Amino acid sequence: MTDVLSVESLLLRHAELDDGRRTDVRIAAGRIAEIAPALPRRSGEETIDCRGGALLPGLADHHLHLHALAAHRHSIPCGPPAVRDPTGLRTALAAATPDEHGWIRGTGYHETVAGALDAAALDRIHPHRPVRVQHRSGALWILNTTAASALALVGGDHPGIERHVDGTPTGRLWRADDWLRTRLPRTRPPGLGDIGHELARFGITAVTDATPDLDPGSLAAIAADMESGALPQRVHLLGAPLGASLDGTSACRPTVGPYKMVLADSGLPALDDLTERIRAAHAEGRAVAVHAVTREALVLLVVALREAGSRPGDRIEHAAVVPRELIGDIAALGLRVVTQPGFLADRGDDYARDVPVDDQPDLYRCRSLTDAGIPLALSSDAPYGPLDPWTVIAAAVHRTTPLGGVLTPEETLTPAAALDAYLGPLENPGGPPRRVRSGEPAELVLLHTGRATALADPTSELVRVTLMGTCPGKSPRALR
Repeated sequence: MTDVLSVESLLLRHAELDDGRRTDVRIAAGRIAEIAPALPRRSGEETIDCRGGALLPGLADHHLHLHALAAHRHSIPCGPPAVRDPTGLRTALAAATPDEHGWIRGTGYHETVAGALDAAALDRIHPHRPVRVQHRSGALWILNTTAASALALVGGDHPGIERHVDGTPTGRLWRADDWLRTRLPRTRPPGLGDIGHELARFGITAVTDATPDLDPGSLAAIAADMESGALPQRVHLLGAPLGASLDGTSACRPTVGPYKMVLADSGLPALDDLTERIRAAHAEGRAVAVHAVTREALVLLVVALREAGSRPGDRIEHAAVVPRELIGDIAALGLRVVTQPGFLADRGDDYARDVPVDDQPDLYRCRSLTDAGIPLALSSDAPYGPLDPWTVIAAAVHRTTPLGGVLTPEETLTPAAALDAYLGPLENPGGPPRRVRSGEPAELVLLHTGRATALADPTSELVRVTLMGTCPGKSPRALR
């Protein structure tokens, strides 16, 4: 069981630092105040005997979706491993408890369960209540006819509404989350308290929310959960609109990062349009963070950035397929990559079966990118990928699929490099990893074992204590 503490003053004894030294570390006023072989305990100072366990900077997840993660925890699993066939899907939806508006929300669907699901197919499984089921990619929602009627889908004007040749909706909505939010019964964004605690138990003290086009309600909800302490992590936002200014200067407020753009597989933008969007973001002093999953999307992005010019901090999100011939272009443009090898551990056997053989060497590259000098950060993409950073680190090291296969072993990282890819600052993912140094914020992770032992078999079970920073003017509190 991990202890999760917010502290102002603490003495850590016999901690192992990254260079192998065993030393004492004093925390005062929320920062690392002293590091020495033996520090005298001050009156009333709480102490922890680290017993030689590794003391690390808090991990940073550089790409996840906070509100989607919270909503996922209250949704019905509709895909593997919980649901594997139409009967299982029918049973899961029938047993589901609807929300206060009578809707059923499912997540994690994959075609191996019941094929290419649309409204007609979903009606055969569960026609009685409004149902919306999200594909595990996060890019697609499927509505049954009851749900489509409630949303007046037939008259919808979003380009992601898929239609039959006669113009009637199929019930499939691509990249239409913003449109859905305007049509669904109004609800408040889900609270993030449980998510904050779960992240902290994994040793995560900072996150980048990669949700695009955050509306004012979502921005305010994240800020409020940070201010109240329900979400103790620092938060960097990619989805803050251009021109957005977040009120307040407190350390308990989110910060604005690069501007998120999505190159949707279902409909790539015109080159000129993408180029102008990049120029507009750069003109406002924002780098860009561009969702690029396919080979075609990455080629388009590289060409657009050549036209628009790159800016320090520009980043590629996912980079699921990176042709070898584009690695030099990515390096020359000064881009960084935020990727998720955890997908190999989660669904690598599906990739081995479904991804063309010629594309498989290009999947979730890691080592070839770092060898080319490209800054690389690891992340979860939760709830669409595994949240546990130690699972992602192990996946980057071993690249093992659920059935024990290995995908592109030449792309493995060393355990130390994989850990460092979670230690870059929020504003500089893939940059020099943070270290335990005097004067740094007291956002720290204490492991049960030394660093070498932990990296030999990365697992979240090794996290003993997570120390969270405290907000100015707020009293420290335990999150046990």
